[in-house]
Formats: sequence, C-alpha cells, structure tokens
Amino acid sequence: RSCNPSVGNLATGRTPVTLTTCGQNSTELYCFYPDQNLLHQVSHGCGQPRCTKCNANQPDNSHLPADMTDDFFANPISWWQSAQGVHREEIRLDFETEFYLTHVIAVFKSPRPAAMVLERSQDYGQTWRPYKYFSVNCTATFGLQDDIIEEGSMCTSRYSDAVPCTRGEVIYRALSPANKIEDPYSPEAQDLLKLTNLRLLLLKRQECPCHGSGLVEKPQRFAHYAIYDLIIRGSCFCNGHAEECELANRTGVMENMVHGKCVCRHNTAGDHCEKCAPLYNDQPWKPGDGKTGAPNECRKCRCHNHADSCHFDLSVWLASGKRSGGVCDNCKHNTEGHRCQRCKPGYYRDRGKPMSSAEVCKPCACQPMGSANATFSRSWRCHPKTGFCYCKPGVAGPNCDRCLMGYWGFGENGCRPCDCARDCDQHTGNCFNGYDNEPFFNIPIGGRIPDLVQTPTNESEEEWKWNDHEQGFSALRHPEKCVCKEKVLGSVTDFCQMKYAYVIKARILSAHDKGTHAEVVVKVKKVLKSGKVKIARSNRSIYPESWTNRGCTCPILNPGTDYLIAGQEDSRSNKLLVNMNSLVKPWKAHLGKQVSDILRTGCK
Repeated sequence: RSCNPSVGNLATGRTPVTLTTCGQNSTELYCFYPDQNLLHQVSHGCGQPRCTKCNANQPDNSHLPADMTDDFFANPISWWQSAQGVHREEIRLDFETEFYLTHVIAVFKSPRPAAMVLERSQDYGQTWRPYKYFSVNCTATFGLQDDIIEEGSMCTSRYSDAVPCTRGEVIYRALSPANKIEDPYSPEAQDLLKLTNLRLLLLKRQECPCHGSGLVEKPQRFAHYAIYDLIIRGSCFCNGHAEECELANRTGVMENMVHGKCVCRHNTAGDHCEKCAPLYNDQPWKPGDGKTGAPNECRKCRCHNHADSCHFDLSVWLASGKRSGGVCDNCKHNTEGHRCQRCKPGYYRDRGKPMSSAEVCKPCACQPMGSANATFSRSWRCHPKTGFCYCKPGVAGPNCDRCLMGYWGFGENGCRPCDCARDCDQHTGNCFNGYDNEPFFNIPIGGRIPDLVQTPTNESEEEWKWNDHEQGFSALRHPEKCVCKEKVLGSVTDFCQMKYAYVIKARILSAHDKGTHAEVVVKVKKVLKSGKVKIARSNRSIYPESWTNRGCTCPILNPGTDYLIAGQEDSRSNKLLVNMNSLVKPWKAHLGKQVSDILRTGCK
C-alpha cells in the first residue's frame, strides 16, 4: 500500500530568521499591557501598562526568533519581539529539504497585524508564491474578495481583528474545503503542499483599542510586533513510499523534530523516494497512489546476479510493449547484454551452471596457432554458446588444435590440403593408400572429383554419423578448379515461380562418390517445406545432379556448415535433389525467417 509519514511540527528544532529583533544593538525600553488585563478587562480599559527593557545579548531580557519555535508547553511565556517602530517585518523559516505542509498557526503577543501575507517557496527561496493574504479589509489592501463572502478566495479577514489584543491566533490550513485533493502525491497536490521555505510578511501594525485609558508612556514604546508561538504542521515528503524519516544534512537533533530524509520502501531510493533503487529500474518510477492505495513498487531488473545497478531505457521499454525497460549497468563475471544474459567476447557459456552463477562464463581455450583472429564477429575468439573456437583453414577440433581430416602440416597458416584422393598423414602429408583406415571416400564438394576406381560397399549409418568432436572434409580443397554461379534469393515472385518441392535447414556431414552419382549426407535440423518425399529431422542423403557430368558439385556445400537448401525432389526414387536452380545459402536466422514468411504468405 502507499505510505504516509506522521505529521509533526516542522518548526521544532529550527530557528526562524527575522529582519529585526528588539535590543539588537542596544538596550530598548518597551511597554505593554499585561495579558490578564487584556484578556479579561478590555471593555473596562487596558489597565496600567508595564514597561521594561529588551536586550538581545542579555538572556533574561532577550526575545529572540528562536523563542517562537521553542516548546510552548515548557516555555509558555517566551516570545520573539521586533524592533520598535517597524511596520514591515518578515519571519522566514528555511528548511534543509522539501516538506509537505498541512497548516500554520501563529499566536501573537502583540495585536495581530492589520495586513499580512503567508508565502512559500519550492526552490529554496529563489521564487515565492502566496498561500494566503490576511487583512482587515481585503479589497482595500490587496484588491481581493474576502473569503467570508466568496469561498475559496485568497484573502481573509478572519484573523486580522485587533481583539483579542494578546494571544490572538492566525491560522492557515493547506487542505481546506476549497482545496480538495484526492491523491496527496499528484502533481496538483505537490504544487500546493510541497515547500522548502515559508515566510510571514507582516505589513501593517495596529494598536489595541483600549477604551478610556490615556497613554502615559510614549506611543512608540507600544509600536512592535511580538509572537509567542509559530507552529508549522507538516510531514516529510516521500511520494507515498515511506512511513518514517531520518536526519537529513543536519547535525543538531531535537526531540520531536520532523526529519526530512525518507526511509524508503517499495524498492525506491533518494531523500524523497523520488527514484527507484539501483537494481529496480525495470519500469518507470511512479509515486504511490494515495487515492487507491496502490504502492506502485519499483520492479527489479533481470540481471542474473551479474550487476549491482540498472537504468531505465525508454526505447527498450517501448520496444517490449511497455513490459520491461531495465538495462543492466557494468555487467560482471564476464557477461554483457541488456540483462547480462550472454558471455563477453573471449568467453563462452558453461551449460552446466545456472545463468546466475558467477562462473557461468568460461574463457575460450583456443589454440593460438590454430585459431583465426578475424571471425565474422571480430571480437569473438570462440562461439559464445558452445565454446568451439574459430579455426584457420584446414584446422579442426573444438580448440583448433589439430588438422581436419584430409589436411596436414599444422602451423601458423593452418593446415595444407593432402595432395591425395583420400586422407594423409597429418605430420608428413603422405597419402593413405588402403581402405582400412577409412570406411568411405570424403569428397570435397565444390572441388574437383578424382577418378575413382573402387567404392566400398560396407557403409552403415553409424559410420557417417556426425558429432561435435569430429569435423568433415573442407569443401574448399581445390576451389580454383571449380566455379559455381550461385542462385540468389530474389523477389517473392521469383522464389515462388521456382516451385521448390522442399525447403530445409541442414548441416552438411560428408560426401560420397557412388560412381554413377554423388551422395551428400546431411543432418536435417528444420523442415520449412516438404513435398511428396517425407523429410524427418534426422540424418539423410541429398543428391547433387551436377556431380558427374561437370566434374564439380554446384552449388558448393561445406561440411560442418548449416545451410538453407531449397530444391526439387524425385518422388519415384524418394530422393531430394540439388542442382543449379536450387537455392543454397549459409544459414542465417533472418534468412530463415524471410523464407518462412514467403512460404506462409507469399506463395499461394
């Protein structure tokens, strides 16, 4: 729920500033009529005046501004008094931070002023605005209607009568029937109730109308303002997110003093709970709702325990459909991203640990000689999800620490192709001539096909199964001998006119020359479209038509690489075909989405 700090006297423990004080420079004589005379015998005259001295430097004879805000129960007869003869006086109370005002009570020892203004500042005294005008005659003094006649007027005559001549009160209520506010934290409420400074401008003195009493002393000795108590009721300002407040920017502590720094709840922070706590900026900050009681708590950012703070980003918030706008700051533990959700370049995700673990990102363990510096993302040394390194030409292994099958001579420039129809010794480059070491021929797709005399027939499914610890032959063994003109993904109409029987995402595993035809083994990862030939997400063969009559395979298919393949089928032999009209592109997520969208909406 929304919270409200308790109301207290904001003047307690704070000293007002006035323009003058009696006896500032030297001892002054002043006269007054005793309270009991004025309170009980006004109709019979004021009685005998009493005269005494005032000196600001003598504790027993001083009447300082602090006497207005002391404890009125402990010191009921202490008061502040102005210098003699002044008409315009100012009493100002400066707060160290923003507070909320509920009402002001001033108890005068002298007769109340004939004209007075109560003002507040919300910018530490730079600008001032009136709360209320007080006058015996509102129209004559301020040109305003009296609120006794017109409810809600800015001026009143209720508190400007000279009688009672002492202990007369001036009262101002910030929330009155004229100022109805439903939500105390709304901008309208803040404009009315929030303040950093308060001041009373006393503009015109008036004498006590004592009948039948001749003044014995000089009239100027009665000409002063005097106030017993100045009570300013209010609370610290917390936007509905705190019930308690503590000391703010001050050293002096006094019992019952209203402090200005909120003890924030609802995951908020700041002196007035005016912002979200460092790790709770996933949605915009809001004040508590004083009308409905909704707390409007700040929501924690999803940083997976890798950040100490986050900030709210409006563009992220709008892009998410106003669901989440938090962006984590200074991700730790080698993570990065809006939510510290991925590993930094040079590190990869350890799948055995939860995303919130401090050890979730492991450093890449790439062999420096075998791994490539320039990858498609320059800063990546290994794949951020698998940890597999990006290898130089002809190099294989998760850490790029050995030659691919069909390559030899591991060194600074990678590995060189074997000058053989088959594999060779990785250290010497000598060809293997027998078939004992290898169950089938691995043909470089896109390279020249050697003349083959014999083909093994003892192939089984297990022999060409692919796993993450093996690498197939490089497709670029002899690229200079074969040039392929690639089919490009043109317009929707062009794509649809080809009437492809199948569209798949597949990883190339290996290739075989069957003498009369070629066979490429792929692992089907996703089926975007299929025709009469049933396609499952498993290993299967596809058949390049251009294998034997051209001496090349076009389009080029690199083993170990994922492709988007769109082609025709031979339903009688249950084969998927690849030819020069097929669309073969290295797989990219956006390309897959583009083709999926075309298949779903474009080709009817």
